[in-house]
Amino acid sequence: MRKHVETVDTASQSAPKDFVTALQKGLDVLTCFRRGASRLTLSEVSRLTGSSPASARRSLRTLHTLGYVESDGKRFWIAPRALLVANAYITSRPIPQLAQPLLVSLSERTRESASLGQLLDDDVIIVARATARRSLSTGLAIGSRLPAYCSAMGRALLASLPPDVARRRIEASHGAALTARTRWRVADVLAEVALCRERGWSESDGELELGVRSMAVPVFDREGTTVGAMSIAVQAERMEMAEFRELLPALRKARDTLATRLPPE
Repeated sequence: MRKHVETVDTASQSAPKDFVTALQKGLDVLTCFRRGASRLTLSEVSRLTGSSPASARRSLRTLHTLGYVESDGKRFWIAPRALLVANAYITSRPIPQLAQPLLVSLSERTRESASLGQLLDDDVIIVARATARRSLSTGLAIGSRLPAYCSAMGRALLASLPPDVARRRIEASHGAALTARTRWRVADVLAEVALCRERGWSESDGELELGVRSMAVPVFDREGTTVGAMSIAVQAERMEMAEFRELLPALRKARDTLATRLPPE
């Protein structure tokens, strides 16, 4: 596999002298809201962020004053203004913008959902996505996170890391069985990642959700550095795994086209 730009987890590094802890806590609060946790109390925010109630209260009040969260006095929820943060990334970075039309074309050609993701801590975060009219719809969207250890995109990205770095990340990921088919133990995940490293693509069959199959390939820039992973997914009842793998050339073609369009950093 080729080179990879490793994501650095700031929590594991010594904070620089000018590191603003209050800003970190505010961003932790802003990003703790998600599906199943869309309206949260102060105590729930404190628990989800690992901060004290007093710290969570200050962050929530600041975000509320600035218009990033709304409240009824008891619960808090994300306000539309928070979209400005996500929009800044989507509109300023070339990868999502250049990948989107290719994902749309891939989705229309294969009749399956197509996504582009990047590593974020122990997860893959979706930065671009397209869904054909008759394709799989699992509620995933831009900004959704998938565990790296058992998702096709996650394994493709882990396989692009140096083997010792990938091993450390897998050992620290605290995987768990999401379904009866999930390969989550360290030895199993390492074997899947090694297989992906050897053949250049990965798959996940019912490991994230029963009845859902996915394949992914790493995405490279012009210098051969891994900048993400591209995947397609299908409902198992619609397509056997062997037939699904026949879509791999289309997936690789979309990936290769994206690589030729990415500008140098």
